[in-house]
Amino acid sequence: MRMALALPGSWLANYEALAAPARGAVKITAVKALQLDFQGDGCLVRIETDAGFTGYGETGVDAAMARARIPQLRLVGQDPLSIERIFQSMTGAIHPFLPSFPLISGIDIALWDVAGKILDVPVYKLMGGPLRNEVAMYSHGDFLKDMSSPASCKEWAQMIKEQPEGFSAYKIEPSQALPGERVGPIVTTAQLKKIARGFANVREAVGDSIDIAVHCHNQWDEPSAVAVSRATEEIKPLFIEDLLNNVEFCESWLAIKRATRTPMLTGEKLEMVKQFKPFIDNQAVDIIHPDISYAGGISGCRKIADYAHLFRTPMALHNIGSLVRTYASVHLAASIPNLYRSECRLGRPGREYEKMDAKKLPVIKNSMFQLPDGPGLGLEISPAYMQAHTPKGQDWA
Repeated sequence: MRMALALPGSWLANYEALAAPARGAVKITAVKALQLDFQGDGCLVRIETDAGFTGYGETGVDAAMARARIPQLRLVGQDPLSIERIFQSMTGAIHPFLPSFPLISGIDIALWDVAGKILDVPVYKLMGGPLRNEVAMYSHGDFLKDMSSPASCKEWAQMIKEQPEGFSAYKIEPSQALPGERVGPIVTTAQLKKIARGFANVREAVGDSIDIAVHCHNQWDEPSAVAVSRATEEIKPLFIEDLLNNVEFCESWLAIKRATRTPMLTGEKLEMVKQFKPFIDNQAVDIIHPDISYAGGISGCRKIADYAHLFRTPMALHNIGSLVRTYASVHLAASIPNLYRSECRLGRPGREYEKMDAKKLPVIKNSMFQLPDGPGLGLEISPAYMQAHTPKGQDWA
C-alpha cells in the first residue's frame, strides 16, 4: 500500500477515498481576506463553512486584489471536500480574466486545512504521508551586519550557532557585500571582488559545519550571472538561487548551468507544472523551488513535485510567509518523495512569526521541523496575535 501511495497521482486517490464518506455534508458559506501588517507578498484567506469548520490559507496577492477576485470564483455553496474539482474550476477558467494562481494558491491551502479539520486528520495524511517525520529547513543571513568584516562574520557565526533551532543552512545575498551600491543587471570587477571576499569571510567564520547558499533575486544578465556564480564557487555553496534576470525559462539558463559548478535553484515566482516543465525537461537547474502561495497551493505544488520526481529532480520550497504558509509547506514537504528542504523565517530575534500559534511554538531542532499533529494544518491561530498584527480599521472581509 505504501508503495502505491508513492506513485505520481496516487495521493489524490488516497484523499478521495478518505473524503468520500463525508462528501456533501458541509458547504462553504464565505471566503474572506485579511492583510497582516508584516505581509509584504500576500495576505491570509479564510474559508468558513455551515458546519463551523474554518480553514486558513496564504496567498501571493494583497487583500484588495483577493477581495476583488474571490466573488468571481463562485465558491460559496460548494462542498469544501471537492478540492480537485474546485482546483480545476479555478485554474481552468480564462474569462473574464486569466487565473490568478497566487490567489488560487491561498484558497487551495485553506481548502486542505478545512478538509483536514472535517476529517480530523493532518493534511500530510490526506496526501498519503507522511514519508518523513520531520522536515529539513533552512534560514537567512539577514542579520549578518558586514560581510566585508571578518570580525562581523565571526560575531554572526557565533550568534547562529547558539540558536536553539540549530539551523545548518543559511542563504545570503551578494547584495549584502555591496551596501549602498546599485546591484545588477551588470556586475563590475570591483563588485565581484567584494562579493568573493564577503562570502570567503562568511565561510571562514562558520567553518564547514554550516552550509551557505548564494541568494540572488533574478537581478543579473547572463554574463554577470556566470561571473557571480564563479566568484562564489570557492566556498562551495549549498546552491545558488535565482541568478538570471528572466524568471521564466530561456536558453540563458542552460548557458549558466553549463558554466557553473554550483547547484542551481530557481522557481519562487513560477506557477504550476507548465512553467516548471521546461526547466525540468531541459535540466536547466538542479533544484526547483516553488512557493506554495504562488505556484498553485498544495494541489498545484504536489503536481509539480510529481512531475519533477519522474526526472529525479529535487524540490525545495520557498517561503517568507507567516505560520500559515510555513505549516502548509511542511505538510507538503512531509508527503513528497523528492523533498530537498524548505525555507522559513522562524528562529528570528523575538520569535514573532512563531507566536501566531496559540497552542505552542513550532518546534525546530537540529534544523528539522517536527510535524504538526493536529487536524488540517495543525495551526490554531492566536486571536491576540491577529489583533496585534491587523492594521487599525481592518478586518476579515
